Amino acid sequence: MAENRTICTKNNIDYISIRMAMAKGARTVEDLVEMAGICAECEGCKAEIEGILSSVCGCKNVSLAEVVNAVKNGADTVDKVGEVTGAGTGEDCGKCKVLIQNIIELGR
Repeated sequence: MAENRTICTKNNIDYISIRMAMAKGARTVEDLVEMAGICAECEGCKAEIEGILSSVCGCKNVSLAEVVNAVKNGADTVDKVGEVTGAGTGEDCGKCKVLIQNIIELGR
């Protein structure tokens, strides 16, 4: 599980704030600028935002694409997505479940 740390050094936006915006539907850098307040220009944003956006479960190294594919192939609950991808299934894992639920609801 990723630790909380400042990602956007210009606007002092941390990892958890970015993940919370993703759990509310942010899927692009532009979405994160609007929803989380990142600058998208500082070294932290340039180095980390794309990686954060492409990942759903850091514990199990499950990508957004894997979760979206699982949903498109019929996984319609968080538990079913976990069965298919492993996301959110570890002992100390599960913070990604809110994001997984949002992906199911939005289909993206």
